Amino acid sequence: MRSLSPVEAAAIVAVLGSVLATALPSFVRNLQASRMVEPIDGLSRIASRATALAAGRPPAAAYPPSAPLTPEVVPKGQRVTDPPGTWSHPSWQELNFEISIPHSYSFAFESENAADQARFVAKAHGDLDGDGLLSTFEIGGHSVAGKEPGLFPMEIDREVE
Repeated sequence: MRSLSPVEAAAIVAVLGSVLATALPSFVRNLQASRMVEPIDGLSRIASRATALAAGRPPAAAYPPSAPLTPEVVPKGQRVTDPPGTWSHPSWQELNFEISIPHSYSFAFESENAADQARFVAKAHGDLDGDGLLSTFEIGGHSVAGKEPGLFPMEIDREVE
């Protein structure tokens, strides 16, 4: 087997470097995007269901009561599978929300209902690298007497921390 000449070796290194330089940014973007799917999809499901519930109710009963952070401890740098009953809180049941596959985020639902208006905020917290700093995604909505319920834009803090 013959050895490569310096020119051939340089050409191979140049080609591999070009392929890596082209592929690596796409890989990093896709990895970051995949980490954002879970909280965005989860919060979108919660917000859609909360809005649908509020559309048929007066503001005093527009949204389900607040639900605590579930699971209670934010997963640290790993995906977790919840034990049975984790999502049994009545509000999660009313919102038809649970996560049955391994996941990296904990979710909370906060609501305030009053006679003339109501509001909710749904949050997703994740510690993707286990360093104690959280990625936070949140979406909120409101219901005012005599009007259709509305949503506020999603807010993101440290999307991939």
